[in-house]
Amino acid sequence: MDRVDAMARTTGSEPRIAAFFDVDNTVVRGASPYHLARGLHAHGYFRTRDIIRFGWEQAKYQMFGESHRQIETVRQEALSIIKGWSVAEMVAVGEEVYDEVLALRIFAGTKAIIDEHRAQGHEVWFVTASPVEIGRMIARRLGATGALGTVAEHQGGYYTGRLVGDMLHGEAKAVAVRAMAAQGGYDLERSFAYGDSMNDGPMLSTVGHPCAINPDWRLRRHARAKGWPIKDFRGKGGQGRRSLLRASAAGFVWALSAVVRGIGHILARPFRRKH
Repeated sequence: MDRVDAMARTTGSEPRIAAFFDVDNTVVRGASPYHLARGLHAHGYFRTRDIIRFGWEQAKYQMFGESHRQIETVRQEALSIIKGWSVAEMVAVGEEVYDEVLALRIFAGTKAIIDEHRAQGHEVWFVTASPVEIGRMIARRLGATGALGTVAEHQGGYYTGRLVGDMLHGEAKAVAVRAMAAQGGYDLERSFAYGDSMNDGPMLSTVGHPCAINPDWRLRRHARAKGWPIKDFRGKGGQGRRSLLRASAAGFVWALSAVVRGIGHILARPFRRKH
């Protein structure tokens, strides 16, 4: 199964229990591909206008949550941009971005849940629409079993600009989890799933123990109707609309300031060379 780091096999013993986690805004605050894009920009991969587009998408994600249209827009842009890039360099930059940015943006509450599942002997899998390389790297750093993610095709170590299969999003997450359970011997009725968006709803519905973490308003309403647990790790008052807007505004300002700093560095390069 291409999406999986290492597929666990049925051993004939009692079915195993797994915990499936969405990544963006569930494990990591904000959108991990945006942080990767900033790191790639620092290494000369992205143009400033690419970062501005990604920054705008990040701001919308913080304010309104993810949408199918937004995901499709980012997918098309990302595939066109990474065509011809080295897979090895992408992974290396991802490691740097984790150390410099992502490690500081892991939700402590979610990390505690991950550690609790590991202590109970449960396998922990990340399921993300982000590139599988990002999911695998974050999973390894947090001690998870592995990751399922969107697979960008590569040949000879370079990305082709095409996907292998569909983007791992919405219903595709549920399909991947069910297929993994069938092959790996997981008991989904006894397993757990965590997500922040209504787009994670199909995956949450595949297990016996779903939980909404940092949910957008649609998932919060759905979770309440279903009687699912809701956990919010976004800070004091994180469930209130006012706090959400403050966090969104702060996220937008942070993204915008990062873009401005990037533009400043680019404009300053010729000046520094002359002097």
